[in-house]
Amino acid sequence: MAEAASSDRPTREQWIQIRSTQGRATPPGWRDTSVLLDYQSEIVRQCERHDVVVVEKSRRTGATWGAAADAVLRSASSRSDGGMDTLYMGTSHDMAKEFIDAAANWARLFEKAVLETGDVIFDDGSEKGIQALKIDFASGFSIVALSSKPRSLRGRQGFAVLDEAAFVDNLAELIKAAMAFLIWGGKVLIISTHNGADNPFNQLVVDIRAQRLRYGLVRFDLDDALRDGLFERICLINAHKHGEWTPEKEADWRDKLIADYNDGADEELYCVPSQGSGAWLPGPLIEARMVDAPVLRLGFPDSFTMEPEHRRRAEVQRWIDEELAPVMQTTLDPALQSGFGMDVGRLRDLSVLCPMQMTRVMRRVIPFMVELSKVPFQQQEQIRDAVVRGLPRFIGGRIDATGIGASLAESGTQSFGESMIGVKFSTEWYRTEMPPVKAAFEDDAIAIPRDAEIGADLRAFKIIKGIASLPALRTAAGAGGTRHGDAGIAIVLAYSATRLPFVPYSYQAVTASGPVALDGPRGLGAGRHHDDDEPRSSLLPRLRRSL
Repeated sequence: MAEAASSDRPTREQWIQIRSTQGRATPPGWRDTSVLLDYQSEIVRQCERHDVVVVEKSRRTGATWGAAADAVLRSASSRSDGGMDTLYMGTSHDMAKEFIDAAANWARLFEKAVLETGDVIFDDGSEKGIQALKIDFASGFSIVALSSKPRSLRGRQGFAVLDEAAFVDNLAELIKAAMAFLIWGGKVLIISTHNGADNPFNQLVVDIRAQRLRYGLVRFDLDDALRDGLFERICLINAHKHGEWTPEKEADWRDKLIADYNDGADEELYCVPSQGSGAWLPGPLIEARMVDAPVLRLGFPDSFTMEPEHRRRAEVQRWIDEELAPVMQTTLDPALQSGFGMDVGRLRDLSVLCPMQMTRVMRRVIPFMVELSKVPFQQQEQIRDAVVRGLPRFIGGRIDATGIGASLAESGTQSFGESMIGVKFSTEWYRTEMPPVKAAFEDDAIAIPRDAEIGADLRAFKIIKGIASLPALRTAAGAGGTRHGDAGIAIVLAYSATRLPFVPYSYQAVTASGPVALDGPRGLGAGRHHDDDEPRSSLLPRLRRSL
């Protein structure tokens, strides 16, 4: 059963161990070290891949420094090599000056010809214009740094860099103005630390994670930056203060920085937007996505665990044959791809199995669900295998591998191969997987069983420090025991499985009695079904190559 994602950061001693094991991320000598740390390089790489890139970051980690390098390379290049003007917009004149200074340093390092630098009056459509800082390159392009007024971008073209976007006066209008740059091949880079869960910048990040927006996304917090060598670089620049880098010095510096930020450390240093609390999905939205679909519930008394294995297996097989199989036969559409999610419980919480089918318009439909109370693990495997083997065009599954779920997750991978993956819940998992599910509810792209307890499980998710996760609270289950968002976790796991890049396959196996259709649900996951006329050793490699 999934517990709430912990936001506890490593202690000083743990951080020393982490960094001692890792070792230095950068060479100790300045002549050997790369000019950009890896997370700074990632910003440049993402700007090559995407027209719009959003960076959520920790405070003062040098994201703007990396953006300045990208700006110089673009604006100092000819048009045929992708050259263009750069318009940098920060929240103050000091930020503009810092960016121009960084760009000038990069220009000298890259040996790019600079014609002129200095202050200019930038025409923003007003009578007086606005003060701006500018670098002109021999390529004919310029870098201009100015204030964050949306009208400043009107009628312009090139590479727009919006810095500390969460703190501008009207981010929505600024982004709208910047999007016009894309028409003629421009690019937009949006950089910021967080400024509240309701801020437009955080909503932009959530929309990207929910795949509503096909933008590039880069995220790094303080610990990510330290692992990539941030404090090593600080020691290199300020050797008089810090001396040679050691894991102990880094741990002390890190602890002091977190203490200095106090309550603001989560937002300022760890990319967790503040003021985020309350329900993840409102009740009316959950009920609007409910349809008539069966929910099968099976429970046993505690004494059932001590029954001989053959009796337990026979009893559960009877339930599969009489209860589960008819429901699967009547609710599953053989033409649709199927995914699978399973949250694991044993004594206190429930185990919930959630098949999910994708329609041709990419709507996720749950044909039925299964809830198990106090069912021994061997019989849980028996029921799981019966469900998965009966799913048409199976494309993959996700099983809770946290705590007691590890055994079932492992046996699932052994039975169905790499298409069945165990998931250990973490803050990063919730951050990545929850937004697409919420988007599906908001866009009417999911259908769930009409059931009060399933609805209660979905309402159990809360926004905790800006991330949807499960608090450590349990409610009573109608069939006895407790619930801890069990059905909700199973739904999220199944949805995650349907977003995997797996492709189901099918083929016609020619036998003496004629063609027999064998399809992908069992073939792709486990590889157990094969044509006797062709050895598995030759069949499976060819299928892997084709996939």
